[in-house]
Amino acid sequence: MKITDIKAVYPAWKKKGSGAWQEYYWQIVVRVETDTGVLGYGYGGGGEPGKLIVNGHLRDALIGRTIGSVDDIRDTWDHLYFKSLPYGRNGIVIMALSGIDLALWDLLGKTEGKPVYELIGGLKKDKVRAYATGGDPARVRDLGYTAVKRSHKWRSDADYDVAAVQAARCRELFGPDALLMFDCYMSWDAWVALRMREILAEYEPYWFEDLITPDHLDELAELRPRLAPVLLAGGEHDFSHHAFRAIARAGALDLWQPDITWCGGITAGLRILDLARSQGVPVCPHRGGEIWGLHLIAATDCMDLAETHPDRRNDMDGSVLLDEPVVSGGEIAPADRPGFGVTLKPAYC
Repeated sequence: MKITDIKAVYPAWKKKGSGAWQEYYWQIVVRVETDTGVLGYGYGGGGEPGKLIVNGHLRDALIGRTIGSVDDIRDTWDHLYFKSLPYGRNGIVIMALSGIDLALWDLLGKTEGKPVYELIGGLKKDKVRAYATGGDPARVRDLGYTAVKRSHKWRSDADYDVAAVQAARCRELFGPDALLMFDCYMSWDAWVALRMREILAEYEPYWFEDLITPDHLDELAELRPRLAPVLLAGGEHDFSHHAFRAIARAGALDLWQPDITWCGGITAGLRILDLARSQGVPVCPHRGGEIWGLHLIAATDCMDLAETHPDRRNDMDGSVLLDEPVVSGGEIAPADRPGFGVTLKPAYC
């Protein structure tokens, strides 16, 4: 089948007024049309700039290409990456390319009558253990979660106590066998991290995520063994397998967290997995409980762990797609339907 048109839209996501970057450059929806009448949909990032990139240069580079196999999707990814290389390689361009790539996987799955996880290699996990980022801990426990991540931005010495209270509360609610993680969102430094490791040791945190910026690979590599057994996790702000190759060379992280709607889609995700496998590094996609990452987790040797946000269902996430999988008993699974198994609300079709 040949691609006849492509269009990206930027939904009017609910704004919070916090000034966070997500309010300006959040998810775009990409639709790919073909001469067979089959449509493919995907999420990318980059907001209005991402939409313009898809609807302009990348659209012209895509129309007329034939998609009949996974290899065709990979070749198309390389084609678009090369075409956009002078102004791309990272950031909003790769976020936009992610939406195209995911739409092509959705398109091929619908054409062949297969879920995307079958195109990737077949279901390896019937259900995936979910972890909750944010939300009231007691409510999260009642939903059946056995893994939880707390956000913790460093502001002052008082935050040592805040983190300890969070950890103690989670251990009280979830018990000794639950996974407990902390998302630092690039606000800690080496001194804070080492002090946190000491203070939180009795609560056995599993990982510290996004400790400092992704540009500090050497610093992360130096700090990583000093934090053991706590894992140093990150990668949501890194783009394509090329960036993860630099992470691998530096030995900067214990655990990689590419975001499938930002890092280049399923195609880039599979290449990142190949690289991680060669390095013996586990992969746990950022926001892996969303359908785009969930199919990758279910069909590969990604960790049996998918991030979800219980409090976001009625906010910036979940307001465009229908038929999304939900967490039940602390687990989540992709639907056995062609493509990614979801549809768009009529306003975005």
